[in-house]
Amino acid sequence: MASRLTSTTRWLRWLTPGLQIKRWLLLLMVAELVLVLGVAYALKEAYQTLTLPHSFYYITLQFLPYWARAFVFGVFGVGLLLLSYVKLTQSVLGPFLPGTSSSSVVEVIHAFRLRSRGPRVVAIGGGTGLSSLLRGLKNYTSNLSAIVTVADDGGSSGRLRDEYRILPPGDFRQCLIALADAEPLMKQLFDHRFKEGSLDGHAFGNLFIMAMADVTGNFEQALRESGKVLAVKGTIVPSTLQDVTLVASINGSTVEGESIIPKQNGPISHVFLKPDGVQVNPEAAQAILNAELIIVGPGSLYTSILPNLLVEGMVEAIKASAALKLYICNLAAQPGETDGYGVQDYLRVIQEHVGANLFDFVLVNSNTAHAPTGGQAAVVFRPADITRNPDVRFIASDVVNVQKPSHHDSEKLARTIMRKVWQA
Repeated sequence: MASRLTSTTRWLRWLTPGLQIKRWLLLLMVAELVLVLGVAYALKEAYQTLTLPHSFYYITLQFLPYWARAFVFGVFGVGLLLLSYVKLTQSVLGPFLPGTSSSSVVEVIHAFRLRSRGPRVVAIGGGTGLSSLLRGLKNYTSNLSAIVTVADDGGSSGRLRDEYRILPPGDFRQCLIALADAEPLMKQLFDHRFKEGSLDGHAFGNLFIMAMADVTGNFEQALRESGKVLAVKGTIVPSTLQDVTLVASINGSTVEGESIIPKQNGPISHVFLKPDGVQVNPEAAQAILNAELIIVGPGSLYTSILPNLLVEGMVEAIKASAALKLYICNLAAQPGETDGYGVQDYLRVIQEHVGANLFDFVLVNSNTAHAPTGGQAAVVFRPADITRNPDVRFIASDVVNVQKPSHHDSEKLARTIMRKVWQA
């Protein structure tokens, strides 16, 4: 019984508005009707002018009244027509469906149409937080633009950046994997890290992006071509095309390097970019101006969020955009950066660096039953935060990953954004 209901539901999906299928299906049926009408005239002429064998009396059901013949042939013809349509779509579109997908053709088309009509969303950040956000949002809209920090200078990205003078590919690789619609093995390949030899520590995806940049002669073009390989839903752009270094003021001295700053174990009073006057990537600014929803975070406050916002022209573009602006606060404090910080501290630091009135909404976690692991402290939201930020609407929702409480749950986060921010 359940399988019959599922089958019926799938058939009804073909009637869903917006698939852009019914109009062409109707035209095809009209064309077939016209063709059948022509054949009927030809058969009538043959009946009147030719002497046919006696067996045609039974083949054409002449022993039945006209209405009965029409019904029998009609039912038989419709059945053959539906069967041919189903088998044709499976044969033509089957090779283009994801190899592990159990969805029917209509379900894939329906999901594609829904995502294509989704809001134009720009996500700004870097690291694990941004990729986690994108992984959830891609199920709701394909009109996604990820603006990624270029201040990363640690690990494989830092080595490639120093040796080949390219933008650090690590955060971009994570975003490509998060937005990919490719086979799981391809995603695993891009995330694979070598463990010995001269390639020790390098991720294959980083090397791939670097090689693509060398072939195309352009890092942005390399990201586009890499996105095609992984069937990425959306676009990924650097916040700036210039080589930048993140500098922090800690205990009265300056520390250079995004990977070095958290290791100082001292309170960060201020961060800035070196050199001065780093300009926003025009493609990033255009995406922000065209957006309907701009999301900042989650991610490391000083080393992922602020390096984007400190690029000249970035904040100006965000404020000039007519989009809704949302900030997603972290779930856990990051050692060496935000020890002891609450929600208000995150907002205070952003205001001190780039000014106030940047966000319309702030999303905080409401599920405090799962404490962060690894010795990290939870980022606490207090009722007083609301009175201190009267121009911001706070949204408290369960967005925690119960398996890894220091991280957001991609699906919970995306669902909350779409229901409580976009559709509010």
